[in-house]
Amino acid sequence: MTEKELLDLKEKVDEAKQTVSELTGQKNALLNQLKDDWGCKTLKEAKEKLEEMESQVTILEKKIERGVKELEEKYNV
Repeated sequence: MTEKELLDLKEKVDEAKQTVSELTGQKNALLNQLKDDWGCKTLKEAKEKLEEMESQVTILEKKIERGVKELEEKYNV
């Protein structure tokens, strides 16, 4: 390898290190936000919380549908 090729390679390595550092910072910021907003310390906990919330939404949707149906039957709509 020539000196120029080595310098180019070093520059690419330095850029990659910078990118890794930035992405690590973003990951940490997002994990902190996840903890602050939803009380989840890990991505696994967040996924479990999401599944629980989706289940609750489904239950509420069914209740609303039943309520609407009852109202329609009661008022002949």
